[in-house]
Amino acid sequence: MTVAAGMPARPAARPASRRASRPRLVVAALLPLALVALWVALLATRSLPTAGPQVGDPAPNFALADLDGRPVRLADLAGRPVIVNFWASWCGPCVEEFPILARALDAHGMDGLAVIGIVVRDNSEAARGFMTRMDAGWPAAMDPGEEVARRFGIYAPPETFFIDQNGTIAGRQIGQLTPADLDRQLALILGKE
Repeated sequence: MTVAAGMPARPAARPASRRASRPRLVVAALLPLALVALWVALLATRSLPTAGPQVGDPAPNFALADLDGRPVRLADLAGRPVIVNFWASWCGPCVEEFPILARALDAHGMDGLAVIGIVVRDNSEAARGFMTRMDAGWPAAMDPGEEVARRFGIYAPPETFFIDQNGTIAGRQIGQLTPADLDRQLALILGKE
């Protein structure tokens, strides 16, 4: 290219690929914003749980069906200490706490301890497979529509309630149980310090 004396050189035309990349940059910048807006909209439409019962409150009664269609009612366990564990097969912490719950049931079943698992945000086939793999020996009940989870104020699994012989919530564990957490909570419902 020849430039006349005293005339500034004209910049070379941009290659077509650089011109075409500008719309891609705009899309790349706007797509994350659109996804965040969609996520916020989904959260806004989802019914959030209430605070639920507190320690010292009566446990909300419920009647559900287990994975084989048999009734599971909290009222049927009146007079016994009960652990109500909300879980899902896809929940990593649930995998770790199931053996802890199994050991507690083995150790305190003769004391009348009962465990009820309530499956939330999962399907019965996955829950059944999980119970089999984990060799869980307690009933697991489906919570269609998450009505029981809402009454207990559950936001996400795992969450566990410890109910004493009087039907009163003696303890609540939000998140994964450790052996120490379980021992502390069991002492509240078994009357052993």
